[in-house]
Amino acid sequence: MPIALLALSLAVFSVGTAELIIAGILPNLSADFGIDIPTAGLLVTAYAVAVAIGGPIFAMLTTRLPRKQLIVAVMMLFVVGQVLCALAPSYGWLMAARILVACGHGLFFGSGSVAAAELVPPNRRGAALSIFLGGFAVATVLGVPIGTTVGNALGWRWSFAAIGAIALVATILVAVLLPPSPAGSARDAGLRAEIRALSRQQVYLAYVVIGLVMTGALAFTTYQVPLLIHVTGIAQAWTPVYLVLGGIGTAVGVYAGGRAADWRLMPTLIVVLIGQALTGVLLLPSVGSPPAMMVSLFLWSALGSAFDAPVQARILDAAREAPNLAATLISTAFNIGIALGAWLGGLWIDAGLGYATLPLPGIVASLMAAGVAIVSWRLERRRRLAVA
Repeated sequence: MPIALLALSLAVFSVGTAELIIAGILPNLSADFGIDIPTAGLLVTAYAVAVAIGGPIFAMLTTRLPRKQLIVAVMMLFVVGQVLCALAPSYGWLMAARILVACGHGLFFGSGSVAAAELVPPNRRGAALSIFLGGFAVATVLGVPIGTTVGNALGWRWSFAAIGAIALVATILVAVLLPPSPAGSARDAGLRAEIRALSRQQVYLAYVVIGLVMTGALAFTTYQVPLLIHVTGIAQAWTPVYLVLGGIGTAVGVYAGGRAADWRLMPTLIVVLIGQALTGVLLLPSVGSPPAMMVSLFLWSALGSAFDAPVQARILDAAREAPNLAATLISTAFNIGIALGAWLGGLWIDAGLGYATLPLPGIVASLMAAGVAIVSWRLERRRRLAVA
């Protein structure tokens, strides 16, 4: 694989850690700003909403800009945003800084995923995307647990400062190693072609799959640290250990899903979605047992991330003539699900349903996503038979 993929993956690591770190430092933020846990969780929701809205807008405005320069510029904005997060004097200022960062998030992932796909032949696209997205997996394995440990030891501001430093290194490496897009690449497609690509059912139904999965997953994940503390009975200092195990599961799932996608894309996606629901069922009786929770979190995280590369490869393949807007909307779909999931989890807790039952939304959402994927696959096969 090209070394530029590793530079892009490091950039994904920094962006992913920044997005997810809130879950690890949620109790610290809540105590420091004098707010309750669900209110602090709105930092996740607001970030996701800003990604969902800002990404497509900036993608349409920057359609003709050179991809490499665009990625570097967005990463520099991200570095500045982490500095502002570290210096935020209040909850409101932190929220504003997070929204600023989020505006470039979708544009980075959209441009970065297309750049990663352009670095390899089409038959290795799933593997390339797994390496690109692997930065996000490593963020869950190392970034969030280490960031949480730093936040617990030195204060949450140092978590953001460390993320900003890593992002600066990643920006420099991308600027040096990433080649410009080849002449006549998909970056040259016009806005009409970009919008037309969105009308394909393989694209828009994949967005539905992403939104459903992330809604169910984030209802649990946003509040997993309070759950571990108050239900499983884990001391706060030990929560990073559980986050590491979940992160290892995420890394395994991303790489396995990417490899399988290059073999049989849609069967992989459907099996993974059904597996997600089954691991949610396993998670329900595990929340009261620390050893069982270790195993369940690993499996939940592995199956929860294994759909990433297949679903994104499906979108990029269906929109290959004009993938830029379609790729950016992947982040929109993810973050609509993240926003809804964080919001749903907060409502779930406020309604008195408790932390222990938070896997339930994920079970239902994964089964619904599997149904959508099956419908999409059948429509595609029916159309191919009609053409033949």
